[in-house]
Formats: sequence, C-alpha cells, structure tokens
Amino acid sequence: MLQKLPVGIQTFEEIIGKDYLYIDKTEAIHRLIMSGKYYFLSRPRRFGKSLTLSTLNAIFSGKRDLFKGLWIENQRDWSDIHPVIHLSMNKLNYQGRGLEEVLRQALLDLATEHGIPLPPDMMLKDVFSNLLKALAEKSGNVVLLIDEYDKPLIDYLDDIPQAKANQQVMKTFYSVIKDSDPYLEFFLITGVSKFSKVSVFSDLNNLYDLTLDHKAATLTGYTQAELEHYFTPYFPAAEQRLKLSHDELLASLRHWYNGYSWDTEHFVYNPYSILSFFSANAFRNFWFESGTPTFLPKLMRRDGVYQVSEMEVDELALGNYDIERLQLAPVLFQTGYLTLKSRDEYGLYHLDYPNREVQASMSMYLLAEWAHEEPANTTPLVVKLHKSFLNNDLPTVIDIIKSIFKKIPSQIFLKEAEAYYHSLIYLVFFYLGQYTEAEVNDSTGRIDCVVKTPTHIYIIEFKLNKSAKAALKQIKDRDYAGAYRTDPRPKMLLGINFSSKTKTVNDWLTESA
Repeated sequence: MLQKLPVGIQTFEEIIGKDYLYIDKTEAIHRLIMSGKYYFLSRPRRFGKSLTLSTLNAIFSGKRDLFKGLWIENQRDWSDIHPVIHLSMNKLNYQGRGLEEVLRQALLDLATEHGIPLPPDMMLKDVFSNLLKALAEKSGNVVLLIDEYDKPLIDYLDDIPQAKANQQVMKTFYSVIKDSDPYLEFFLITGVSKFSKVSVFSDLNNLYDLTLDHKAATLTGYTQAELEHYFTPYFPAAEQRLKLSHDELLASLRHWYNGYSWDTEHFVYNPYSILSFFSANAFRNFWFESGTPTFLPKLMRRDGVYQVSEMEVDELALGNYDIERLQLAPVLFQTGYLTLKSRDEYGLYHLDYPNREVQASMSMYLLAEWAHEEPANTTPLVVKLHKSFLNNDLPTVIDIIKSIFKKIPSQIFLKEAEAYYHSLIYLVFFYLGQYTEAEVNDSTGRIDCVVKTPTHIYIIEFKLNKSAKAALKQIKDRDYAGAYRTDPRPKMLLGINFSSKTKTVNDWLTESA
C-alpha cells in the first residue's frame, strides 16, 4: 500500500501519526537549531513553512517517537525539552475582532494552557513579556515559533490605513522579544514577504534572515534527489495514465514544477504542486489555482509591465517591500512568481519565472488584465489560436487577434494605444508559447513573432497605423526568414496592420517565403 499524500496537511504530528508521506527535512532543521537562535524565513505560500515550524515544535517538545527512522532520531538529546509557543497568524480572527485583541487573547489562552495565571485586563505587550518570563521560569527557556506573520498586512493591501494600524500592533508585539532574550531558547518567524520602512522587526536587529542563505536553500521545497527517492512508488501510476516513459515524466515534472531558487545554486520543486500532481496524475496549475494573485496583474498593469524575463535587481531591492508603495520586483520574487536564476559579478540577480506552471498562469492573468477579459476565457482563446495555426487557418488567426482587443474601453485604448498594442500582442504570443513554439521579440517599438508548427513556420510582423504591405516589406527587406532557411518546413510571411482608431486589425497580407 502506498502512503497517503499529505496534500494541504501542514502538521508534522498528523503526517507521521496517520502514515502520510513525509520528506525528511530533519537534518536541515537540526543544523538550524545547532547554528543559531533568532531566524526569519521568507518563502512563497504553500512551500512548507508551516510544516517546518510544526516539525520544530515536535522536536523541542521531545516527541522522539514521531521521528523513528528519520535522520534526527539518533542525532539529538531528546531529554532537552523546552516549552513551545507556536502562533499562526492565519488562524487568528483579526478581521472580526481586531489584531491586538485576538493576539492578546491567543496569548492568554496559551498562558492558561501552561498553567500560568495572568490578569485578563493586561495590555498585549505586557501579556507577551509576562508569559515568556513566567513560562521560562516554570519550564525552561521558551521556543517561539510564529507562522505567516505578514498575513494581517497582506490581507489589507487594498486598505492601507488598516494595514498600517496592524503594522503598528505587530511592531509593538515583536518589540517584546529582544528584551526577553534571557527567556528564549530559539525563535523562528516565517512569512511570504519582508516589509521595509517602519518595519515590524525594527527593534529586533539580531534576527538572522535565512531567505537567501545557502543553509536554507533546500529547507523547504523538494530537491530533484528527494523527488526521485521519495516518490518512486508513485511514478508507475502516473507513467501509465499519462502514457509517458520514466525519463519523459521526469523531464515534464521539471518543466512544470521545478525551478525555484533562493541561492542560484539549488533549485527545488513546489511541494504543493508535486503532491497534487501525484494525487491527480495530471499536469495542472495546482499552486496557482490554490490562490489567485488578483493584485499582482493589477500591479503589473499599473507599472506598464507585461514581460519580466529580463528583470535584474540587487539584493537590497529584493527585500524592499513597502506597504504604501508596492514595488514590482520584490513582490513578484517574495510571492514566488519570479525566482533567482543567476547572479552576476556585480551582485545583480537575474529573475525569471520558475517553471511552466507559474509562467502559463501568470500569462493567463496578465492577458486577462490587459484585455479586460475574464481569466477563465483567455486560455480557450489562446488554445483556439494554437489550433488555427496548426490548421494553417490564417483568417481565423486574424479574427482571434481582433477579438482580443474587443473589450478594451475605447477611451483607455486611445489614450494608451502604443502600450496596448505592444503589451497585448506580446502577451498573446508569449502565452501561445505554452502550446507551440512561439518566439516574441520586443525591442524599440518593433515586435516580430515566429510561430513554429509541425508543418509550417510563420514569420509575423505587426505594424501600428501603417499598412500590412509595409509589415510584409520589412520581413523581406530584413530577411527574417533567412534564419530558418535550412528548416524544410514551408515559411509563411504574415504582415498585419493594426489601427488605433478602430482598435482592431484593418489590413493583413501573407505570402510564402
């Protein structure tokens, strides 16, 4: 019998106790325990942060029986037990009762649980400091684990006054920790983002950031070795259902779900996507479907950004998450839609989409945002475009391109005709690249596209407010087809002119190379 797959389960004790599959991360966790005391870790959602904290809870609580057969079983002194305060901001009902009140009540409940009497009318800061001191004096130094610290900020990015109010509560709350150092054994706080400016951690200058540290590069996420070792029993069913060889399945999994990196050396899979894949034995956008990033396409639209493959930033910019003025690069990186691909000799990081799952999904949402369309309608549109190219049906190709511009309000389009022309054409053909070989070059106001199908190569030039004849002439004058001369497939040249007045294609010509 195969072990059950813990899709969505984030509690170590439940995974072990109910015989779910556990990918052993205890060696990396043990290294953290032995090498430091105060840590911060930023990772995208559904990347194993909560499970890491739950595992730490079990370790410090001395629950050795749960670790039978795992790396840490014979590497730790299990008599070294500490009381644990484990808070998850995701579980607090701050939307209804306010952040300060629910935090205060959560701490009072923990005090009751540990048999520590505290007056019910104490202020949040006093409850926290008194709890840490009393618990340490009663049971030994405290292990403090806080998960999804930034949830009360991220939930209110569209309500900045409330976000700032929550930020001030959090700053007051965390200010207790530094003065409580004598009572703490270990502290790890996790979140998606690292907010700058009036930081919630401004009084906690001894907090070590693991986000880009090589020691934590594979702490969450699955490595290639872990995938091939732990999921070996699950491969045959997937291979059979998808009619793929073992090597073909491995290659497809890498293409779809691998590619996340926080040190440019180690690349990992999204755990939620892998567990979901082997549960369904189907390639889908599991991680993206689990939480729609509605504010990200809007942010990219605000900044006029529709491609991110050439984004370069320094390390400081990656942590610059300002609550009042969200900057695109750190938001895309910290939320997992971009990842580190390389670092040059000047210390600049090159960012790109981690894999097909994220790239295809973000393309869908970006195309919907720019085209004023429902996200669910963009994929069928692009698939239809793909089929039209496969059938060498150029009139339908043109009709689809026309339809993409149909819902844009005229006043917006006329104001930003150049931006809309470039962005939508780029996004359509970039997204098309998920289904067929499509290359889009965007440079100094000129866009050319090459679409390759099993039977043809299409070389396409777009013009704005000129003519299809001029577009076709440019293809021939610059010999765009020359790069494909050795390819036996017929080359089709396609010139398309777009009118900003009518907001549609008004002229197109095609001929063979």
